[in-house]
Amino acid sequence: MPVALTSDPKKKLLLIGGFFIVLFLFVELTGLRAQLSPDTIRALFVQHTFVGLVLFCLAFSVGNLLYVPGWVFLVGAVFALGKEWGGVATFIAGLCSSTLSFFLIRHFGGTALRRLNHRWADTIFAHLDERPIASITALRLLFQTLPALTYALALADIRFRHYFLGTFMGLPLPIFLYCYFFDIIFQYVR
Repeated sequence: MPVALTSDPKKKLLLIGGFFIVLFLFVELTGLRAQLSPDTIRALFVQHTFVGLVLFCLAFSVGNLLYVPGWVFLVGAVFALGKEWGGVATFIAGLCSSTLSFFLIRHFGGTALRRLNHRWADTIFAHLDERPIASITALRLLFQTLPALTYALALADIRFRHYFLGTFMGLPLPIFLYCYFFDIIFQYVR
């Protein structure tokens, strides 16, 4: 159930934007963002075997909320675990991150985008309503875990099961391709 802070969709969008500005400033001022590097992610896996995946999912989720690119985490996972297990860890973390972001944004923003009355938005929503899983799969193939996409989908009043299935089907191919790309690079760097 969304928090009823305001019923105006524009105010909700501004509120969410303000939240992320405050969160970004906090992370920048505390130096936390500088700690989210491939070396830090690699150390997570090396130091913590079983708990490493849980910590990786948490770091990926927080990083994604803070607009740290997902490829940073993928590089760390591939470097630490190799292309196969690094890819699996990144896929699981991407699903966790996308799910957490979806629920947070839906909780605070409700379905604010659906209530904006714009012709271009209505056209986009018509396509999304007609084939939600296929549309989300295609968007994930192109944009992977891009936070702006996740936020827009959460605010667009789509069903979570459609969102999750589209995300589940759309993430593996780009992750697989990135894993092999970075593995080839690591072979020349090591």
